[in-house]
Amino acid sequence: MRANLHLHLTGSMRLATLAQLADRERLPLPEPLAPNVIHPWEAFQQRYDLARSVLRSHEDVARVAAEAVEDDARCGATWTEIQVDPTSLAPLLGGLEAVVEAVLAGVRGKQASVIVASSWARPPAHAEMLAALAARYADQGVTGFGLSFDERLGRVADFAPAAAIASRAGLMIVPHAGFYEPAWHVAECVRLLGAHRIGHGITAADDPAVLELLAERGVTIELCPTSYPPLGVAASLAQVPLRAFMSAGVPVALGTDDPLLFGGSLDDQYAIARDHLGCTEEELALLARQSISASAANHLSQGQTSATVQTG
Repeated sequence: MRANLHLHLTGSMRLATLAQLADRERLPLPEPLAPNVIHPWEAFQQRYDLARSVLRSHEDVARVAAEAVEDDARCGATWTEIQVDPTSLAPLLGGLEAVVEAVLAGVRGKQASVIVASSWARPPAHAEMLAALAARYADQGVTGFGLSFDERLGRVADFAPAAAIASRAGLMIVPHAGFYEPAWHVAECVRLLGAHRIGHGITAADDPAVLELLAERGVTIELCPTSYPPLGVAASLAQVPLRAFMSAGVPVALGTDDPLLFGGSLDDQYAIARDHLGCTEEELALLARQSISASAANHLSQGQTSATVQTG
């Protein structure tokens, strides 16, 4: 048993589905990220935006979400959390609510839930609006609120009100942090936003004090090995800092992030942990258990309260 806790809607799309929908809309396919090359964030985002442009209807979005859960299930996942920022798709689908409802339709009846995310690059008021939107669907399959995109473009403290809105609704707080910014960024997301999990957070591995904070509070790091070498935040798969987190007692959940662009199924992430990072079968089993423990399914089943948000 394992869970995939870090997976974006567009980035989860099957290549065959992308090709079919692009052909229907007569749109070009995004070029693959060249192997063994460090790409700027903008190169990734351009490809991501092009892939998202093929989604034109409620049915398209629901299909992608459903297929993503099926793909994870084939890798032994018993739970998947799909993250979506509904902002860009809202004009096509008829509003923010329509986007969320389309993703929920795709996961309905499956072992999965939805995380509504805002962007670090958008105004805090926009994040507060999306947090309130997520809260309205808290009893219908939305289980978390996140912050995604390039974390260098926003100040953590500015998003505390949005996190508080989501937290009061019982949603998990799961921001991306510490991808480009140093370890302090991860610490601020824990202290100021009350983060239950941190998306990526790899720079925290360099700071013993932040590792101690994460371990002490039981904050899980969502590590997605295939995402890091292409963007230059890890020199190679062997340099992904899984061991630093494990040695410090920080729980880690392996995720796939954007398999459409980076490649790598959930099975592949575990294979990397074994073949490149030296994990034993017992350690792989521990990672799987930690992913289940950190999931919204476990959070809800145990009736856990939201983490305390530090507002000072």
